[in-house]
Amino acid sequence: MKVVLCLVLGLALAGAVPGTDVIDNKAEFKLSTDIKERQFFILKLLNHILEPVTYKEIIDIGQHYSIEDNVDFYMKRDVVKQFLNNMKMGFLPRGEVFTLHVDRQLKEVVNMFHMLYYAKHFDTFIKTACWMRMYLNEGMFVYALTVAVRHRDDCKGIVLPPPYEIYPYYFVRADVIQKAYLLKMKKGILDGSLSHFYGIKKTDKDVYIIDENVFDKRVNMNDEDRLRYFTEDIGLNTYYYYFHVDYPFWMKDDTFNTKFVNRRWEMTMYVYQQILARYYLERLSNGLGDIPILSWNRPIRKGYWPWLMMHNGAHFPTRFDDHIIVQNNNIGFTNLVENYEQIINEAIIKGFIEINGIRYDLKKADDVEKLGKLIYGAVDRIDVKTDHIEAYRYMLIMMKSIIGLNTWFTDKYFVVPTVLDIYQTALRDPVFYQLQKRLSYSFLLFKMRLPSYTHEDVYFPGVKIENVVVNKLLTYFDDYLMDMTNAVILNEDELRKSKSDMTFLVRKRRLNHQQFKVSFDVVSDKTADCIVRIFLGPKEDHLGRLIDINQNRYNFVELDTFYYKLNTGKNTIVRDSKDMHNVVGDRMRTKDLWNKLNGVTDFRDMYFKDLKNYHTGFPTRLILPKGRVGGMDMLLYIIVTPLRLVDNVDMNIFETYRKDNFVDFRSTVLLDRMPLGFPFDRVIDVSKFFTPNMKFVDVKIYHKAQVCDMKMRWDSYILKSYDMTIKTPMMVDDYFVDDDMTMNKNVKMHMDNVDM
Repeated sequence: MKVVLCLVLGLALAGAVPGTDVIDNKAEFKLSTDIKERQFFILKLLNHILEPVTYKEIIDIGQHYSIEDNVDFYMKRDVVKQFLNNMKMGFLPRGEVFTLHVDRQLKEVVNMFHMLYYAKHFDTFIKTACWMRMYLNEGMFVYALTVAVRHRDDCKGIVLPPPYEIYPYYFVRADVIQKAYLLKMKKGILDGSLSHFYGIKKTDKDVYIIDENVFDKRVNMNDEDRLRYFTEDIGLNTYYYYFHVDYPFWMKDDTFNTKFVNRRWEMTMYVYQQILARYYLERLSNGLGDIPILSWNRPIRKGYWPWLMMHNGAHFPTRFDDHIIVQNNNIGFTNLVENYEQIINEAIIKGFIEINGIRYDLKKADDVEKLGKLIYGAVDRIDVKTDHIEAYRYMLIMMKSIIGLNTWFTDKYFVVPTVLDIYQTALRDPVFYQLQKRLSYSFLLFKMRLPSYTHEDVYFPGVKIENVVVNKLLTYFDDYLMDMTNAVILNEDELRKSKSDMTFLVRKRRLNHQQFKVSFDVVSDKTADCIVRIFLGPKEDHLGRLIDINQNRYNFVELDTFYYKLNTGKNTIVRDSKDMHNVVGDRMRTKDLWNKLNGVTDFRDMYFKDLKNYHTGFPTRLILPKGRVGGMDMLLYIIVTPLRLVDNVDMNIFETYRKDNFVDFRSTVLLDRMPLGFPFDRVIDVSKFFTPNMKFVDVKIYHKAQVCDMKMRWDSYILKSYDMTIKTPMMVDDYFVDDDMTMNKNVKMHMDNVDM
């Protein structure tokens, strides 16, 4: 679903950053400006990240490069000075687990990012990265390099390996990784009977496929676990991680791209709202109701068992049912968060807030940026340097500290984080959505105080939508092979070759859908530029009751948003599910990308064909909720509105098929002045809302039930060992399957008892 995804123009991701020309400095290394060569170098830096560096060119650069001797090759001396001070104090050691939610670790990794970001030239950037790869914490290095690549102008077009291949521990169950380690220790020797039960297969060329059996429910604790196929999907978690990378909460506005910084926090809130909407649709598919709102004063009724481990052997902590949030060691911290929430909500009601002696209005639609910064970011103190970070000004981190890793009172450096503390795993925990729903209250309150859209706001004179046709919407589960080789250590011989002799793939069952099209006619009495928005939302709640439009408007997911030039007369628009805005198919495995790069001559052409929306895209697999076998009633909503272009934007930006520039589009909607989520973002006045240029359509989403060999193998063991019906001998006269016979027997027994 392009869903929450229909978001922003990733073009925004490039930012005002150092130049792209390559100038040699004091070290002797110089990298070609060829994008293909740069791509190879980044892939090498991120390969086998938990191992010592195995590539000679990286070792040579890292060993001979001195940051102290190259201070002039960074744009900000203060950043270098802070980095050198951190080196003297000591960064987080290699091998330790990194999380942004620890104050000191956050400051260190942001300093690392600034070193990479403010390198004046690409070769300085690469040298700094090589030095960091050799000497600094692996997790910090991956994070700092990832954010830098996404924000430097001279890294446009570079493709990063999927995070689930860089660090599979956050995406693969602990039991699967354990099996891979045992296979490596036994040099691939398989036990036939165990291999069949656990779903381990060996193909040619030493490729081992291990099933992640979703039907093994030993850690399932409640009905929330029905949604694991969605919340633990590697595509969904990759989407959320890359969104954070592109819009990190700690990044200052002067570092961010200036063209789109004025809608940065609006988009952040919209993304979270869309994630909640998409999650709610999946809950309806499984017979679950509304998302509970987290309360500090009530226990978290339903627990969560992640079944994940980290590379240091520690497992992510389990939260059991009826978890009490407020305890003796965090009651003061909880009160602080509640006070912060109250201050924000009172400011919304009053229409302003004063911070650091400055008044910020919260009355107009554009003030949503200030609100978003209050909730998800931090208003800077006027006496603080722009590269200074204070972690505990971020309300989201404070809230997570109460529920998960208590970084306020526990060890603030060496920690065992919860899944909430890692952006690659946060969506797995049901409490994430409860927390975000609590945070969204302030956003909803702000929007409720804005006036409803007038008839003129939603009306497009002379434009009418007709003949909406949607193909059958059918979902199913299929297999996906994910490369988890980087989770298994290399032996001495493999280290010399920089390559594992054994390839480990994990077979996952993932939700998918049958490709479909949405087609409709737009009749116009003029030629005009317009924006088309397509939403998908529920029609009924989990009890089959129709949902009022004003209660339902935040449950609509944005499937597609695009620019279109209307011609006079009838315009037939056809949108294919695989081509909807900012969706991405299954990502190419890094090994395949590496091989393809070796043979490609036109990298830009390959990027356009195979790698579009690679970082920004929402998984096309998940644009539809699972639905139900008999069909789930849904509403499709289409609206065509005039293009209200923001100032100083070249119309050519809408040519998304251009190959002359590497552009990541999250949403052309950012180029339209209307708020994100329009027209569902404000209270709807039904007497003025409905116009000819919009249309609601009833649709059904069907789910195709299938038989999976994982379930058959699991059930065969359960039935053999635990099903008591096959353990108990039965006489023919003791078992009846005919209702009438059973009833007659019961009547006879009753009469016998009466006679006695």
